[in-house]
Amino acid sequence: MTISSIRARRAAPACLRPAVLALAVAAALPVLAQQPAPVQLAQNTHVPALRETVVTATRTAQPLSDLVADVSIVDRETIDNSGATGLVDVLARLPGVEISRSGGVGNASNVFLRGAEGRFTAVYIDGVRVDSQSTGGAVWEQIPLSQIDRIEVLRGPAAAVYGSDAIGGVIQLFTRKGEGPAAPYVGIGLGTDNLRRIEAGVSGSAGEGGAFDYALGITREQSDGYDIRNNAGHNPDRDGYSSTAGHARLGFKVNARHRLDATLVANRLESGFDVSPSPVDDRNHNRMRTAGLTWSAQWTEAFNSRLSVTDSMSRYETTPSPYLTETRLRGYLWQNEYRVGAHLFTAALERREDHLVNAPIDQGRSQDALALGYGFNAGGHTLQLNVRHDSDSEFGGKGTGSVAYGYALTPAWRATASAGTAFRAPTLYQRFSEYGVATLVPESSRNAELGLRWAQGSNSFSVVAYRNRVQNLISFGAPGPCASSFGCYENTARAEYKGVTLAGAYKLAGVQLRGSIDWQRPRDLDTGKLVARRAKHHATFGADTLVAGWTLGAEVQASGQRFDNAANTNVLGGYGLVSLYASKRVAREFTLLARVDNLSDKVYELARTYVTPGRTLFVGLKWAPQL
Repeated sequence: MTISSIRARRAAPACLRPAVLALAVAAALPVLAQQPAPVQLAQNTHVPALRETVVTATRTAQPLSDLVADVSIVDRETIDNSGATGLVDVLARLPGVEISRSGGVGNASNVFLRGAEGRFTAVYIDGVRVDSQSTGGAVWEQIPLSQIDRIEVLRGPAAAVYGSDAIGGVIQLFTRKGEGPAAPYVGIGLGTDNLRRIEAGVSGSAGEGGAFDYALGITREQSDGYDIRNNAGHNPDRDGYSSTAGHARLGFKVNARHRLDATLVANRLESGFDVSPSPVDDRNHNRMRTAGLTWSAQWTEAFNSRLSVTDSMSRYETTPSPYLTETRLRGYLWQNEYRVGAHLFTAALERREDHLVNAPIDQGRSQDALALGYGFNAGGHTLQLNVRHDSDSEFGGKGTGSVAYGYALTPAWRATASAGTAFRAPTLYQRFSEYGVATLVPESSRNAELGLRWAQGSNSFSVVAYRNRVQNLISFGAPGPCASSFGCYENTARAEYKGVTLAGAYKLAGVQLRGSIDWQRPRDLDTGKLVARRAKHHATFGADTLVAGWTLGAEVQASGQRFDNAANTNVLGGYGLVSLYASKRVAREFTLLARVDNLSDKVYELARTYVTPGRTLFVGLKWAPQL
């Protein structure tokens, strides 16, 4: 069989009406607002500060108010309130994001940005690229949510900045950064299926002027799990998981103009799954590690540069059925910025080295790139231009470009337009496995989008319409030039991902409302059918408020009907999920969190024959001294 993620099953009817109605109300509220303030929107689960900076859109720090790109931010408070143990569960609550997963936390997961394939999202942890050269795309279940402090999600192609992979978008994950006096924390949590979590860490700075900063953390998490299959003949055991994860982030300010940073993230994940017939106990063994070293220099008031070396490893093994794959990535980046008034010029040299061991494959490749950028922001006008050329050691050169423009219609309303090209190089597995074809060419795309955004204080509204067409899409076809008689990878498919995303946030009578709804049509252009596991519409809605010192919140997630296969014959029913949470500082140094997910115990499916969690409860207590 080919390498592919295993997906989940269980069905239920969906109802998007509550989320649509709530979002319509939130979307109408801006019309009633008065005295707008000058700010640009990036919709978010937790509304960010207006002058907060974002680095994902252009790889340079930009104020949120200057962005033309479609970006969401998730901060640590939002992650804590989510009560989630899996990263994809947090991402699924953002605009334009859908997920699939083969059962519960610890099993194969995928993330779809704007309906695009999972491998079309570039993923970075503290600037370190993570990817699998077997399946393509990040191995999401390996990334420990417990070590993540901030998430930035860029929707839309960004290959002119990041190179290969960023056809659908970019997700940047950041660990905690130390500052101020030493701030320790310890947390414990208990949940359904005998979930146990304990975490500890410390962050802060030391030396004259806080020259040395540090952040360290470690988490141990275990769950007995549940039986994740519902097909006949499987092993009816509980498929639990255990994870031991940690991170370290160190920084040293050499002087006023030079700084060194080092990061390390690691996770060891064991989980159960069911492929073999009873009584075989199938087990997943996952290892991941990312490491990075960066030197930042402010040469003059106008010119700065950054030099970084990064390394990542993703390893996946199964027992007792023997399978092992390991991807190692190495990266070198020299980024330069020169600012003159309202103009920002950027230039970057980058080298990426990929290596895959998946017997009998033991292959590597490299890509060398030059990227140039220009930004302008003045008088209500924002312009961003980027071009990049990647030279691959296997298939040669590939050029990409993008242009984005924003105009402030009023101090609060902004219209945006952008267009760009992107590509994804074939994985080493797609080229060199028994199903592989060495002559495969990169998948390439052309994207265009229009946006309208409003923001006043913490209130915001946006609508974005997009169309992204992909050519030379790699699919699995009939036997041909490869070694396998079962089938071969081929560059024969075409796809179109188009849709509209509506998002909003508004504070009304002390209640913070937020929500989004996506109407989309991700389809195969040759057959006209929907691509697998993506709905025509999906939505999220949330509300929280403060009552007697308690933060009380509710969330709704809803999705329409999807199909589990390309032929659109296996239906995955729509669903709606309701979750509740409450948190309170019960003493000066202790915070209590309680959360119920899937309150109605809805039976639903993310893919066939794999069971999703029913109603779950999580209760956590965290000690963090207030300094």
